[in-house]
Amino acid sequence: MNAFTDGFEDPLKPLGIAGGSFLVLVAAGTIIGAPWTTQATTGGAVLQIIGSVLMAVLGVALAYVSWNSDE
Repeated sequence: MNAFTDGFEDPLKPLGIAGGSFLVLVAAGTIIGAPWTTQATTGGAVLQIIGSVLMAVLGVALAYVSWNSDE
């Protein structure tokens, strides 16, 4: 295919790693943006923080599974 994907046995592995990394970066950006200062209610900020943490966990899991897949 190309020089980047030839190093991987699965050509979708870089996509999984990049997607997981992107999810972690977006989750970090959401938390760094201090949602508790812009939400009208505390409940909204709590839900946004919980969603961001879950998105980070999902991103780490996706990148880990993509990196360590043994096909």
